[in-house]
Amino acid sequence: MDLDAYSSAHRDEWDRLDELGRRREFTGREADELIERYQSGSTQLSAIKTVAGSTAQGDRLSVSLSRARLRFTGAGTNLFRQLPMFFGVQLPAALYRIRWLTLAVAVATVVIASLYALWITQNPAVLAAFGSSDELKKFAEEDFVDYYSENPAASFAGQVWTNNAWIAAQCLAFGILGVYVPYIVLQNAQNLGISAAVLFETGHGDTFFLYILPHGMLELTAIFVAAAAGIRIFWAWVAPGALTRGRSLAENGRSLFTVAIGLVFVLLVSGVIEGFVTPAPWPWWLKIGIGAVALLAFLFYMLVIGGRAARAGHTGDLDEFESGAKQLVAG
Repeated sequence: MDLDAYSSAHRDEWDRLDELGRRREFTGREADELIERYQSGSTQLSAIKTVAGSTAQGDRLSVSLSRARLRFTGAGTNLFRQLPMFFGVQLPAALYRIRWLTLAVAVATVVIASLYALWITQNPAVLAAFGSSDELKKFAEEDFVDYYSENPAASFAGQVWTNNAWIAAQCLAFGILGVYVPYIVLQNAQNLGISAAVLFETGHGDTFFLYILPHGMLELTAIFVAAAAGIRIFWAWVAPGALTRGRSLAENGRSLFTVAIGLVFVLLVSGVIEGFVTPAPWPWWLKIGIGAVALLAFLFYMLVIGGRAARAGHTGDLDEFESGAKQLVAG
């Protein structure tokens, strides 16, 4: 093959391919021409590489082919453009979708914890099963309080952050099973009920709320949200509605997985509060106020910004290009 002669014979075709590849919009005829020239250009590039290997003409044609391929296959969204969309629309919309389930999980947790604490305090034999009176007193006066300050604040904040983030991720990952999330909610409520019962019975009920509220308002809310997302994923394949079970599970799984990513940052804030604010020698009104402000900020993000995104038609799912083809359904 005479490479110069071959290149000269096809130069007009390659120039046209390059011109089409640089366009943003096409008519129907131009779109058909782009695909035809892409196919013929690919054949010509293969011939050049087979005979001459890597050449300047082949490299130029390869660039034109790559640019043309992007015109009809598309390209992923730029990360720096996607981040504002994720935090400003997708995440709050996904949180807003599960607001009532979140409230239901919160109410269930409070009710179970209260009933469990009441049962323990009303049955001395049950209370005694958790330790002797001296052991319970030591837990209320020393262990419960020292837990928040026995380790350096930074390492303690990191520990509780990773632990809570892991629990939240498990709720979403295993929520499809239908039994894991109720187990986590029950276990969490039991632990709260036991701690409350022991502290109230030893005359330190105020200590329970003073040390739980600063970080617990946001931390527990984040766990409630994760549990609600897991339940919603489970329900997506139990009652898919007009969708197939696979598509319902895929759409809800994609949209609600954004919740797991968002909760990483929410739990980071609660971890910082637990590590630096809860054990700090500050007035209790200030520490609880910090926790309340953090919770209100999250609720504003979830309900106000999320409601606005939901009313605009967003669900938290990927856009049509990123999520792939969808199956038509009746209704």
